Amino acid sequence: MAFIYILPMETGPTFWIEPLEKSLQRAFGYQTRKLRPKVSLEKAFDLKRSQYSSSQILIQMIAQPPPDAVKLLGIVNVDLFIPILTFVFGEAQLRGIGSLVSMHRLNNRFYGLPENRDLLTERLIKEAIHELGHNFGLVHCANPRCVMRSSTYVEDIDFKSREMCGLCRDQLWTAKKERR
Repeated sequence: MAFIYILPMETGPTFWIEPLEKSLQRAFGYQTRKLRPKVSLEKAFDLKRSQYSSSQILIQMIAQPPPDAVKLLGIVNVDLFIPILTFVFGEAQLRGIGSLVSMHRLNNRFYGLPENRDLLTERLIKEAIHELGHNFGLVHCANPRCVMRSSTYVEDIDFKSREMCGLCRDQLWTAKKERR
């Protein structure tokens, strides 16, 4: 049996883990397992930017995946970047095993608003499904409500659904079928 492994890294309280697991199982049809990763966030910290390189974290995450892992989903609570962008909500390997999502900019507190755990959980679920979708070969979708729509701002995440449109769902089904 293959699993989607969830790797929480210095995330604080994990009130979001159970809804995330249920949503991933529903979206992708795989059971989930939690794993304590052997990742040093300090190695990914960029002093000049005061942010963490999502690519460096991904490289560490995927170094030794469990043999029964179909995908690895890292969850962090630090500010992520890739060199060409100011920040990212997450990063994934297209058709690869690893993806990463940060809760840092998904949290209302980042924007000076009162904390809202339900909204944070909803945003995290959408971004996790989005990044794992890339792992299964899906690219960004033009449908504004599809979870595979690119999100530049947190409001974009709020607008889209946690569901894939019919086209993306069909592409996911095809990708999973080819994997067998």
